[in-house]
Amino acid sequence: MASTNQFLGFRSESPVGKEKMNVAKKLHMVAGTWGVRCSFHSLVGILVATLIVAAVYMTGEGGRWLEDRPVTTTCQNGGESSCSMCNLFSGKWVFDNRSYPLYKEKECTFMSDQLACGKFGRQDLNHQNWRWQPHQCDLPRFNATALLERLRGKRLVFVGDSLNRGQWVSMVCLVDSNIPPNLKSMHTNGSLITFKAIEYNATIEFYWAPMLVESNSDDPVMHRLPERVVRVQAIEKHARHWTDADLLVFNTYLWWRRSKMKVLWGSFESPDGIYKEVEMVRVYEMALKTWSDWLEVHVNRSKTQLFFVSMSPTHQRAEEWGGGNGQNCYSETELISEEGYWGTGSCPKMMGVVDDTIKKLKKRGVDVKVLNITQLSEYRKDGHPSIYRKQWESLTEDQLSDPKSYADCIHWCLPGVPDVWNELLYAYIMYY
Repeated sequence: MASTNQFLGFRSESPVGKEKMNVAKKLHMVAGTWGVRCSFHSLVGILVATLIVAAVYMTGEGGRWLEDRPVTTTCQNGGESSCSMCNLFSGKWVFDNRSYPLYKEKECTFMSDQLACGKFGRQDLNHQNWRWQPHQCDLPRFNATALLERLRGKRLVFVGDSLNRGQWVSMVCLVDSNIPPNLKSMHTNGSLITFKAIEYNATIEFYWAPMLVESNSDDPVMHRLPERVVRVQAIEKHARHWTDADLLVFNTYLWWRRSKMKVLWGSFESPDGIYKEVEMVRVYEMALKTWSDWLEVHVNRSKTQLFFVSMSPTHQRAEEWGGGNGQNCYSETELISEEGYWGTGSCPKMMGVVDDTIKKLKKRGVDVKVLNITQLSEYRKDGHPSIYRKQWESLTEDQLSDPKSYADCIHWCLPGVPDVWNELLYAYIMYY
């Protein structure tokens, strides 16, 4: 795992500081005007009416799990910035080979061989040229310099599995080209990998914890075991590595996708541990309860921004999108055009557990923002590495004769879909 990290460069745009100042001025002017023209009761009435209309509209736009939640963001329209209510996760993919990709695979210093599809033979690279377009606004253009300035003196830590690691690689690649070679470093210490922008005293880190709680799959390299065991009440071994982070981006989903999971009460070292098989989704709920309890007790609510990335879809059954039986993402180069498409690889019940957990945290004063990347990624059957990645083990003759048998339809090529996830994260960090 530790060898799968190399990154990429990003073309920076003009800093957003000036844009935000213009927004503030406009809002101040609007507020002043309303103060003269409107009474207090009128303002209340207008506000209530606006919220009702917005709620009805967003419900009409509804999708699965949290997609109908609006996000307040600064959106760019016609060169001017304005604050508006916008559901960033409800939209469509637009082919844009003038602005995308945001960086070139070969120019990313720390690109992962697991995700470098061009390096390993993929000829059709159109998957790099798609831009996510929300229905009601435009995503703010990713500005590496502005983000690094926001991260000055801070830690941004991604915590989770290999999909979260892919998003971390994407984020490092997005800022990489804006930093001179002698002013950046990469360091691995067990499960923690740290990219540092020295001039900004800022770090973008990844911590391997695929279940968030402790498990027998916690080794960052040797984690593929025949039987998975979790300690659903134990998280401190991991959490001590990111307790003082300023921004935390969590994910955990794919490693839980089985009907039952063996749970351990006790330690892995003790012969007196109690083991019991617990059904899904109950075991997932137990683990997220431990995670949420830790956040409530340990997170500095005035300092730390918290994010949870929803499930990343897989594309392993082509018959679900009209392809042939027994096929998968192998040789796929087009998007799924069916609006609202939802594959069986995505489990609404599990994400309902996440939703409930985050709602309860909110009531306890802990605010976790959800990056709902599921629906927008469902359309992207073209974006996976398929056979175009480094193979860590030698392929058999049977596999070589049937490429779809070893196609990776879980992870994502870079540049590609995870860059859009980071554009959404960027919008939250900079404007929300």
